[in-house]
Amino acid sequence: VNTSDNNSGTMRIEATLLLLFSSAAGSLAFCPSSRAAAPTCRRTSSSSSSALHDVSTDKAPFFATTKEEQSTTTTTTSINDTLQIPLSYNEMITQTSLAMTQALSAGKTRQIVRVLLPRDAANDNFGIFQEAEVADKLQSSNSKALNIADATKLVPTDESWQGGIMQLYRAASPTTKDILRSLCPTMTQTGVPPKIVEDRTIDESGVDGVGLMYTQIGKGGGDEVKGEEDEEGGNMFSGAFGFGQSVSLPTLSGDDMCVFVQPNQEVVDSIETLSASAGSSPLIALINPQWRDVDDALDSASKNDNVFGAFASFLGGKGSSLRKLDALGYEVTYVLEGYVCKGGNIRLLKRFDSDWIAFAENDAGDAWVKVGQQANRPTYQDVEKFLDDKGVGYKYARDLGMAPKL
Repeated sequence: VNTSDNNSGTMRIEATLLLLFSSAAGSLAFCPSSRAAAPTCRRTSSSSSSALHDVSTDKAPFFATTKEEQSTTTTTTSINDTLQIPLSYNEMITQTSLAMTQALSAGKTRQIVRVLLPRDAANDNFGIFQEAEVADKLQSSNSKALNIADATKLVPTDESWQGGIMQLYRAASPTTKDILRSLCPTMTQTGVPPKIVEDRTIDESGVDGVGLMYTQIGKGGGDEVKGEEDEEGGNMFSGAFGFGQSVSLPTLSGDDMCVFVQPNQEVVDSIETLSASAGSSPLIALINPQWRDVDDALDSASKNDNVFGAFASFLGGKGSSLRKLDALGYEVTYVLEGYVCKGGNIRLLKRFDSDWIAFAENDAGDAWVKVGQQANRPTYQDVEKFLDDKGVGYKYARDLGMAPKL
């Protein structure tokens, strides 16, 4: 205490700080060192084998986890061990619908899903002016008349799609319909597919690749499409400038399901309106949102809750849209996406109850090898480290025999 200072308030503050420091020092003196928790192994005398026994397990850990935490960890670990990359379109539809159904059973009625899209297997290279329509070959995942694995391949939604967002939509549309059919309870119980309405009027420009699909269980008739392009050039100015059809959101019953296909930030307000009016019962999902999982500088700035964040959101950052979706309870329930790392194909797989798992395609191209996992979405650098830790070299080196085959 500074006794030369006659200010009693200062003396009380300094005395209090001294007491706090003394108390903290006393606590530190009796805290066990972090090194003491390191596991020590010894050989057990009760067995003739050279088994090792972990001495650190003889006593209860200093920070014991609860039964709920242990159960959650065990469940996540077991699910991680069972997840595999789907090798065909049918397998992907089954895996996606299963994850969405189990998430719905867990009370998650607002879901975000990302999947690969089917693409004609004969049109895979740059330089091809026009690709065959995958919808011409793609049949329902519930039909066995066509071996879809022979006609299509599963491709990430990257720049290799030469037709841009509209080509992606033409592949996402039949994929979403197959997911909805698999999710529908009448399909699993009676084999009767639900009526699916595809509403393109949600896409105000007509070329943004956005759609709205929902089921109408119990209503007769086949599938219905609203807002298709007509002979005069389509709904070029619908909605945005007051011409053409206006966006009419559906009325959902408790058993109906609704999916926004490839939504962009312009339809987040419609998502918010429908989510609020539908209540908590119907499933509403976002499939392959057009905003990316990773952030650029504008996205990072838009996540700040200040004037700079608002300005970055105005310029196109996704922070404001993500905050709205978080407030509505939207969360990731299934992700299957991919890119190229060290010259080889990489797939990232995630369920609502699992970690992020990274797989690398083997050199034969017929299987996927698990290379790593972690709780947060792995960055490109994380995946590269996974490959380095597994001793996986560059693809060209493996092809030339300069590195071991995968």
